[in-house]
Amino acid sequence: MPRGFRAVRLEEKFALFQEQWRPKIIAQMNDYHFKLVKIQGDFIWHRHAETDEVFIVQEGCLRIDLRDRPPVWVNAGEMFVVPKGVEHKPYAEHEVKLMLVEPQGVRNTGEVVSERSAPADDWI
Repeated sequence: MPRGFRAVRLEEKFALFQEQWRPKIIAQMNDYHFKLVKIQGDFIWHRHAETDEVFIVQEGCLRIDLRDRPPVWVNAGEMFVVPKGVEHKPYAEHEVKLMLVEPQGVRNTGEVVSERSAPADDWI
């Protein structure tokens, strides 16, 4: 193994930030980013027209509301893939720590620009 390579410790990365709804990139694989984010409360309705979005819950319980479908509950140790083009809205009653996997440059609010929009290139 080349020098300088080491495993990414997720809890160490989560400890580096407190703000919510601001995904932080921790790794890249080809054109995909692995992002950590802390969330609590309600997000906005949005969709990603060109890509699926993966939610991997590390801690807590996430509800993903889907337009015209029942909500999906995702607990720690579980993941859910929102298919591209499906309008959705994450919600967490208590703080949730999760990982997102999505193509490089994807805005967290999809096609919607709002106060919840975060930079798509924020590395930690």
